[in-house]
Amino acid sequence: MRLFIILMAVAALTSTSLHAAKKDQSAVMTDELFAAMKLRSIGPAYMSGRIADIEVDTKNPSVWYIAVGSGGVWKTVNAGITWIPIFDKQAVFSTGDVTIDPSNSNIIWVGTGENNGGRHLSFGDGVYKSLDGGETWKNKGLNESEHISDIIVHPQDSNTIWVSSQGPLWSKGGERGLFKTTDGGETWTNVLETDEWTGVTSLVIDSTNPDKLYAATWQRQRTLPAFVGTGPGSAIHTSEDGGETWRKLTNGLPEADMGKIGLAISKLDPDVVYAAIELNQRKGGVYRSANQGASWEKMSDEVGGGTGPHYYQEMFADPHRFDRIYMVSNYSKYSDDGGKTWTPFNLKNKHVDDHAMAFHPTDKNFMLVGSDGGVYETRDDMKKWRFQGNLPIAQFYKIAVDDSKPFYYVYGGTQDNSSQGGPSRTTKEHGIKNNDWFLILWGDGHQPATEPGNPDIVYGQWQQGNLARYHRKTGEIVFIQPQAKPDEPAERYNWDAPILVSNHDPKRLYHASQRLWRSDDRGNSWRAISGDLTKDQNRMHMPVMDRTWSVNSGLDLYAMSNFNTIANIAESPLDPDLLYAGTDDGLIQVSSNGGEDWIKYEIGKIKGIPDTAYINDIRADLFDKDTVYAALDDHKQGDYKPYLIKSTNQGKSWKSITSNLPDKHLVWRIVQDHVNQDLLFVGTEFGLFFTVDGGKEWIELTGGIPTISFRDVKIQRRENDLVAGSFGRGIYILDDFSPLRNINSESLKQEALLFPSRDALWYLPERFHTSTEGDFEYRTENPEFGATFTYYLRDGVKSLTEQREQREKKAEEKGDYPLYPSWEKVETELKESEPMVYLIIKNDKGDSIRKVSANTGKGLHRVTWDLRLSSSRALNSGSGDDVGPLVSPGIYTATLFSTTNGKTRALTEAVSFKVKPLHEETENGGLSPQQYSSMLLEVAELRRSLSAATSQISDLKAQLKSFRIALDRSLAVAGDLESQYEQLRRAVFNLDEIINGKRSSIRFGAVPATISSRLSVIELAGVNTWGLTSTQKQQMVYVKDALVELQPQLDNLFKTEFPAFKKALLDVGAPWVPSGGIEASADDRMETD
Repeated sequence: MRLFIILMAVAALTSTSLHAAKKDQSAVMTDELFAAMKLRSIGPAYMSGRIADIEVDTKNPSVWYIAVGSGGVWKTVNAGITWIPIFDKQAVFSTGDVTIDPSNSNIIWVGTGENNGGRHLSFGDGVYKSLDGGETWKNKGLNESEHISDIIVHPQDSNTIWVSSQGPLWSKGGERGLFKTTDGGETWTNVLETDEWTGVTSLVIDSTNPDKLYAATWQRQRTLPAFVGTGPGSAIHTSEDGGETWRKLTNGLPEADMGKIGLAISKLDPDVVYAAIELNQRKGGVYRSANQGASWEKMSDEVGGGTGPHYYQEMFADPHRFDRIYMVSNYSKYSDDGGKTWTPFNLKNKHVDDHAMAFHPTDKNFMLVGSDGGVYETRDDMKKWRFQGNLPIAQFYKIAVDDSKPFYYVYGGTQDNSSQGGPSRTTKEHGIKNNDWFLILWGDGHQPATEPGNPDIVYGQWQQGNLARYHRKTGEIVFIQPQAKPDEPAERYNWDAPILVSNHDPKRLYHASQRLWRSDDRGNSWRAISGDLTKDQNRMHMPVMDRTWSVNSGLDLYAMSNFNTIANIAESPLDPDLLYAGTDDGLIQVSSNGGEDWIKYEIGKIKGIPDTAYINDIRADLFDKDTVYAALDDHKQGDYKPYLIKSTNQGKSWKSITSNLPDKHLVWRIVQDHVNQDLLFVGTEFGLFFTVDGGKEWIELTGGIPTISFRDVKIQRRENDLVAGSFGRGIYILDDFSPLRNINSESLKQEALLFPSRDALWYLPERFHTSTEGDFEYRTENPEFGATFTYYLRDGVKSLTEQREQREKKAEEKGDYPLYPSWEKVETELKESEPMVYLIIKNDKGDSIRKVSANTGKGLHRVTWDLRLSSSRALNSGSGDDVGPLVSPGIYTATLFSTTNGKTRALTEAVSFKVKPLHEETENGGLSPQQYSSMLLEVAELRRSLSAATSQISDLKAQLKSFRIALDRSLAVAGDLESQYEQLRRAVFNLDEIINGKRSSIRFGAVPATISSRLSVIELAGVNTWGLTSTQKQQMVYVKDALVELQPQLDNLFKTEFPAFKKALLDVGAPWVPSGGIEASADDRMETD
């Protein structure tokens, strides 16, 4: 046994090193500064992502936790109606196990790094513990484990935990084995250690005797071309002393090398243990022991299928039905006789490829199943399924954007969930819903592409380069993969084969196998423009576990990269004949004559670059013909370092621009801004980064996104949007990144910066075209409606108190203690108004039309003007929202101002921006945008007049209330002023009746038309651009006439009658009556006597 003492400070440092790049403490270009540049999720959730584990709280079965293979941990407290992510800002995102402490449901353990042998796995950094149901987390060590399979908490002792660690997938070593702690995770002991290739893949406990445990060890390694998942290290072990000592079980088990083993134990009879065992050549069987593992009986030949047992091979024992067991696989099955015979799951309306199950503590027919497609719930023993369509955890390999109008669409290929498309935004107030998304192709989706200028054409593919053209208007799919001639060798396509639409001809496509192919007719015909551009190695001779293997061994070649392929391609946007091809075996090939000749560059000859690195991405510079970028990846050799290189001579020499990218942030994709040559974005294994100086310094974008792998990044040039495809949390958009073009350390020395909004789209958001499907319905937000401005405050705008506190803090940091300020200064601070920062919006005539409040804090901020004027309603009219009519399209300006202590000054110059119609012309024959805005202004003026009248009546009511009290306290002779009071009261009654109607009619019967109701009818014209109907125009006449008649009566009461009555009260000794009176309650319309 080996003892690991984990110092928590060291564990925390190891964990955060995944994120923290070394920066100058005095630097102004920091990750924190740019957190204001928030990305927005657009889903989707109608097809989900891979689930690694599910846990149901036995004390409260409405509480579920799911460990998502590459999407963090999610929690529901209402049986799946709504979910919240609870692991978003931890150092890693891949999770393999989630466990609830049976003694305390608030204590949650998470094992990071899912436990299967798939090609697309990320890795973890140990185990995490939460004491508050997932609100906060602390890393508890085992940072080098990378893949955790199971965590078991002692049923009676929360400080005793067992963790089974499978260890690294791509390399040997790491923290492998079964780890035990008796102090809540402060220290760990490896109690079951086999060798440098073998970890523990499955762990179960006898809940009636917690000293009795069973563990399955698994010897395995994956490499680029192959997987070996069997060996002498794979075995079943048992412990009878809580894991302190272990005994290998063999009686009745296979003598040959075993592979992945899934264990289950019967809750109804814990002497019964089940094992799903993999053998060589994807064979195996299910074994059962009725005597605590002392002997085993083979029940059947059932074994995990699909891409191989290494991807599945999990077993579950039903807690309610003895000898019912479940084998989750590509096509999962269950047995009611301990494994002898098997029945397939009902797969109608359910995704295949299962990995996890959970059960209700009392309802035997209730189960949760986690698959590559998300979470499914059954309440009738798998007869019917309900899909949890509110989990945005899709795993996108690659994405593309088109130039659809009015809003562009995003396409992406996903792991086992097809190729999908959806809008970047909608005109609906509810945003983007699941039914806004659609499929364009089946299978494992991979790199898509779109045709510039023709959003009807979309390209997609499933694994191994199976390329198709999708026609959006008809939904038809045309298969267009290039095919070798009869006398040519077979084409070798990458699992994620590249496709490229030419910058110079939208009908020209490039696709790649070991050769580069070109089509000039959208893929209808092809010609190879290269020979084999790879090393064409015999990968079967490459070592796995430091040795070679024969054909009858545990070597698994299914869904592996058995042959060398081209992984990525590029075409110079400045020269159609300048082409690049990057391979999966460490080559970059360059042609300057359209593919006739190629120059080979071995990246292993570049200083600091391994010769085995995979070319994840290659990008030709948009501004300089000779410049090219490449993102390299060697994680399949166990090397997670980021490699990002740049050449300024078409690949002849290279330099690293990795700079301060954090360790283990292997780089997936790079994209260059189309305006600023030095503005680059990269997607890494744990986040998104940008540089404004060509790669000298990288800054992480953290706003609005979790820790997640971004495997592709694209720029939608028309909108200046950064679109990022994550592998586990769907697609994110940074709306209008253009301010980043003009921000640098020098510009940030200025007191304030204001960046103009991109063109603000003028349209009527659809409010009434949504359904009420309950809280289960998934939807994502559109960008805020209006003109969004980005601004920067170097120091912020602080109050006198904040300034003093800042001075005192600096003094204390220097060891100087502050003195108590004078009473005069304290008094000045108390009297000071709150400082303000705001935008003043002006129209093209220079008129100020709106003041938009903004954040006063130091740093970068974004604020949106909703394209509306201020509300014209009276301040006490009951409408607190400052929402006036929409302005008309046109040119506007914005200026940033501050006001402190009554002093106002402009912080920036005015910036100009455009408000433009969403649709180029009126589509329904109604009003133009200008006519519509004029109509709104006219209606708003009526509302202003009516709300002023209503407000005046409210003031009169309040004064009547005061008059009543004052009259009762006066020395007036009984009855002298009562009649005058009653006359005033009835006058107010009558005016209120004209505006709002008779109280009896409102309460009990038909409601006659009033000024208020007629105006409401008129205002309904604002929900469309048709303009006022004839009926509404007539109502406008009625309202105007009524207001003209009403106003003199109000003026008489305010200016003459009420002041005279107030004087009369004071003359008879009444107490002083405030001019505004005593505020009437909201429901006290006329109850003033």
